[in-house]
Amino acid sequence: MTLRETVSKYIEGAERALAEMRVTQSPVAVDEERALGIVDAARRYLEDAKYYRGRGKLGTSLASVAYCEGLLDGLRMLGVVEFSW
Repeated sequence: MTLRETVSKYIEGAERALAEMRVTQSPVAVDEERALGIVDAARRYLEDAKYYRGRGKLGTSLASVAYCEGLLDGLRMLGVVEFSW
């Protein structure tokens, strides 16, 4: 799969998710266990990014690190974690 195809695949997936997304009626509380689970997922995406970079799969590496950043930004926007880029 080319980098263009990879990017297109992720863009289409994000467009589909945004089109199908609905806002829930009740506020969501994020407890520490759930927050740490999301941080763990972000760490795993980062490890994936490094793994794929080492194998020359730069498109997959880019997508993985973008997932990592997205999870971390989401937690930061919710005020669950603090950090700066």
